[in-house]
Order: sequence, then structure tokens, then C-alpha cells
Amino acid sequence: MNFRRLGGSGLKVSDISLGSWLTYGGYVERENAVKAIQTAYGLGINFFDTANVYEKGAAEILLGETIKAFPRESYVLATKAFWPMGEGPNDRGLSRKHVIEQCNASLKRLGVDYVDIFYCHRHDPETPLYETLRAIDDLVRQGKALYVGVSEWTAAQMAEGLAAADRYLLDRIVVNQPVYNMFERYIEKEVIPFSERNGIGQVVFSPLAQGLLTGKYKSVDNLPEGSRAAKLDWMRKGVTEEKIAKVHALSQIAEELDISVGTLALAWILRQPNVASALVGASRPEQVIENVKASGVVLEQAVLDRIELILA
Repeated sequence: MNFRRLGGSGLKVSDISLGSWLTYGGYVERENAVKAIQTAYGLGINFFDTANVYEKGAAEILLGETIKAFPRESYVLATKAFWPMGEGPNDRGLSRKHVIEQCNASLKRLGVDYVDIFYCHRHDPETPLYETLRAIDDLVRQGKALYVGVSEWTAAQMAEGLAAADRYLLDRIVVNQPVYNMFERYIEKEVIPFSERNGIGQVVFSPLAQGLLTGKYKSVDNLPEGSRAAKLDWMRKGVTEEKIAKVHALSQIAEELDISVGTLALAWILRQPNVASALVGASRPEQVIENVKASGVVLEQAVLDRIELILA
């Protein structure tokens, strides 16, 4: 397992990390979920990601119950707040009230005294940025969180956040969590260049495009039974014949390199030095074992050029 610095911080995380979105606490059987987490840790993954909203706290509970067997100093743990956790007007967003209450609730569900990273799960236009950053800074000063993160923020939003942090001497943002894969590359234009200049690392989610880049989808008319695309309408819309054809072409390159197309897709992401970690989901231990193979794989420029022609 290879490790990378998280942005400009001194924290080092495994370049393949394990998330719990759409997996733990509901979608995946408990036994498989626990085995996947244990397998990840055994293979050297030290970075585990969750959020309060994942199965309304159930994912945090399952993750916390599993990782309590590991020494706390041996892993990096992240959670988030923003999305609704109830029906009340203050049960969502990034107000001081919601951030503090949700961090405390997450710590209780996870069974830990602190999380390494606390993310703003999205940008909240209804809350003054200073209010949010001051609340998280207080959590850092209390030892309940160690680093400040954001998710799917634009370069302009992160710039505003850094300016506020510097002005009021608050803890700075060190990590952004955006979607990034071969079919979703918006962060290359502004987010990555800005982040490289300002000490912010990327921990990217959906690196395999929700399974599309594993090659398991052969046709939009014949989706694998039990797959997420077969169960979720919004995910099914992202599976197109054009993308399937591109995955088939990519699989030919992967075959020449004697790796899977999924390993190729993850290695392609890790070609970006600003990416600290690719956040994968796994419903079975075997998927973790396969994903970890991408750690340390370096693609030559000639291969990257061929990939670019396919994606274009």
C-alpha cells in the first residue's frame, strides 16, 4: 500500500481508501460489510470515510463497531455533515447548531473521541461561511476533529473559505472530496490547479463511476441482477452504450498491461499528484482485494495518451 500526504498537511493516507456511501448499514449484508472493512485494514488501507447521512447514521454505527478492534492511532477516520438528518428546520445545513450537534452525534455513533477529518458535505449558501468555519475550528480546538474538509466545493468557494480562515485565524481547509473518474473530470479545469496552489488535496469519490469502469455492464438492456444500476434509477441513467463501448476499449489496454480495467481506472486517477486518495466502495471483500491492486501502479505516458484518445 502506498501513502500520500493529504494536501499541505502532514497527515498521510493510503492512496486507496474505503467509503460507506450506498454500502454499509443497509445496502450490504452486515457480514460482508464487516469482512470488507477488516480486509481493507489488513491490506494496509488506513483511511475510512463515512457520513452522518449514510443510512441515517447506520453506516457510522457499523463502521465504528468494526474499527474499534483496531488501534485508534493506526487509521484515519472521516465523517461529514450538511444533508438533512430530520424534519426540523435546523436538522440540515452548516449552521453552528447543526455542525456541532451532528459532530457530537457522529462521534457517539462511531464510538470514538475524535475524527481525523470533518467535512462540510456540501456548500451551504444559507449560512455565513464564517459561522461554519468557526464552528469547525472550535471542534478542532476541542480535539473532536483534527482537520477541516469540504466536499464538492468550487474553487471560488474554497478561495472564500481560505480567505475567511486566514482573516480570523481559523484552521484552514486541507482536503476536498469531489466526484472524479474517467467520465467525470470537471475538477481538472479549476479545482485541481487552485488546490495545488493552496495546499488542498483531493479525496475523490465514485472513482469507478459506480461500477461502470469495472466492466461489469455489457449493455443497457441487460444490467446485472442485483447491481446498483439495476436497482437505482438515477444510477441507471449514467450507464449508456457510449460509455460501455469506451470501457470495452479501455479493457483492451488493461489486458495488454495484465491488469483489470478497474485497476487501470484507479491508476489513471492516481496519476494526479493532487489526488491523495481514491475512495472506493465495496460490498464484498473480494472487491477490496481487487481495488488495492491499483496502489502504486504507474501508467506510462504512451498509455495515458491512448486512454485520452478513447475518453475524448
